[in-house]
Amino acid sequence: MIRRWRTAVGLVLTAVMLFPVYWMVNVSLTPAGRMRKSPPDWFPAAPTFEGYERVLREQLPYFATSLLVALGTVALTLALAAPSAYALAKLRPRGHRALGFVLLVAQMIPGIIMALGFYGIYVSLGITNTAWGLVLADSTIAVPFAVLILTSFMASVPDELVQAATIDGAGAVRAFWSVVLPASRNGVVTAGLFSFLWAWSDFVFAATLDGGGSLRPLTLGIYRYIGNNNQEWNSIMATAVVASVPAAVLLVLAQRFVAAGVTAGAVKD
Repeated sequence: MIRRWRTAVGLVLTAVMLFPVYWMVNVSLTPAGRMRKSPPDWFPAAPTFEGYERVLREQLPYFATSLLVALGTVALTLALAAPSAYALAKLRPRGHRALGFVLLVAQMIPGIIMALGFYGIYVSLGITNTAWGLVLADSTIAVPFAVLILTSFMASVPDELVQAATIDGAGAVRAFWSVVLPASRNGVVTAGLFSFLWAWSDFVFAATLDGGGSLRPLTLGIYRYIGNNNQEWNSIMATAVVASVPAAVLLVLAQRFVAAGVTAGAVKD
């Protein structure tokens, strides 16, 4: 009986959490003429794909910009975070504990504060509305988190493996590249996935550092359908559905890596 109650409660909670996703899909298929119907249609009685047609016709440039920024953020984040995590976990330089604390505090700085600082710098340098500018800005959020995740994971790699590589003549760089990094694959995938999701869904940096040009990510492209007196909700929700697909696919594919990565270092042998 208790098991059945737990299953029922789990199903109810799952339905509650997934309802916004269902409603997003439902509204994306609802014709514009039925959008303000009261009570609303709980199921798409007369589904239309007009919103998706507009998205595929008008949003692809924004989609490409978001993909470019997200992939660039992942590359830059891992390039900076992996060596830094290796140094903190295995080389243990003087002050490494204080540096780890600083990285933790950096996670608490509100994004809007950082965005305003970036705006002044970007305007003076004339680099607003650039893809690599967004990559750099998004990486400032992703790198500290990635360093913390990778440090925890690399710390769990046995020191004996690094010592064996050193005995075989490997230096610190070779030991990192050939031993520690491959053994930390789950952590690398986890850090890369979260970096991608942060950059893919970023709105604060994109809106603040946008110079009014055409190079905008999908989070700003959705504003094509939002006006002062009119909102095209089926197109808005269709854009949201399409934008959710890459993130959902990556989460499904990387699920087992993420499950191992987020628990790395939680238990010591």
